[in-house]
Amino acid sequence: MTMTIELLPETEAELSSLAAEQGLSLTQFVRRLLEGHVPDHDQTMLSPVERAAAWRDCVRGLPHTPPLSDEAISRKSIYDARG
Repeated sequence: MTMTIELLPETEAELSSLAAEQGLSLTQFVRRLLEGHVPDHDQTMLSPVERAAAWRDCVRGLPHTPPLSDEAISRKSIYDARG
């Protein structure tokens, strides 16, 4: 499929520079960028157990913080200044 995308000259220049650093044409570089953002169908079909394990891996090492108090998340404390 052929697609035309209009870029600002500054954006095109920056993309061209990045492409040249990798020894690619601008077209090849943009194609790789776009294809890198399309999820692989096999990766999106995780079982619930696999999804839970992936989630645990993502949050491992994050700091444990106490939950907010009921007052901190009350409607009054959120909207009081707005009336």
